[in-house]
Amino acid sequence: QVQLVESGGGLVQAGDSLRLSCVASGRSFSSYSMAWFRQAPGKEREFVARISWNGGSTLYADSVKGRFTISRDNAKNTGSLQMNSLKPEDTAVYYCAAGNLGATTSAFYNYWGQGTQVTVSS
Repeated sequence: QVQLVESGGGLVQAGDSLRLSCVASGRSFSSYSMAWFRQAPGKEREFVARISWNGGSTLYADSVKGRFTISRDNAKNTGSLQMNSLKPEDTAVYYCAAGNLGATTSAFYNYWGQGTQVTVSS
């Protein structure tokens, strides 16, 4: 069992940066791929980025490529999402997730945090 807690969301202006953090507790976080998803009001949850268990492989949604960076520190049981050049369309609740397959589909992730709100004003 892995418990995930996100933090770092907030209200920013377009062009600003935010860094989201995900703290994991429980067993074997380092053996799971980690991902960030987001869900805007009235929309389905969408993939943002994922990182392999050892940090050696990353994958990004086209909409955030070049602006967002996912990372993890297995020694500290933490993950993060650095978000630069934020746009109003990045406004959503952001969720940290952990799973075995490193997929881009939310159904393949077993563990989820409660989410943190990111709001980008124009």
